Amino acid sequence: MILEDKLKACQRSKRSLYEQLSKTEENMWAIIDQYKEKLSLAATHEQRLEDEYAKVSILQAEREARERVIDSLHKEAMMWMDTFAFTLNGSQELPRLLAKAKEMEEVHGLFDYFHHMIDLMAHIIRNR
Repeated sequence: MILEDKLKACQRSKRSLYEQLSKTEENMWAIIDQYKEKLSLAATHEQRLEDEYAKVSILQAEREARERVIDSLHKEAMMWMDTFAFTLNGSQELPRLLAKAKEMEEVHGLFDYFHHMIDLMAHIIRNR
């Protein structure tokens, strides 16, 4: 009888260990599934960050290109403004027109003169 009781106790213990093993295995698979999900989310997030970085890099390159074009155009405009100022400074009629403009007699003539100079600049620019 003692052996029979020990055998039954051993069988119960074996059954209990088997149930615990089964629960542990289920928990293990659940944990593995959780980590797989987290890994998938991390990979998706990484891809989004890479895409965003690529977009930012493209936008930055475009902005730098625009800035270079603007700088180039600004330098060219300054060159033409310097040429225009030199032309105005060398003009014999400008002091006379300015003196008359102060008297408010030939303001219109001054504007006509500037218009003429602008047309002259446009002609120079077109034919360079």
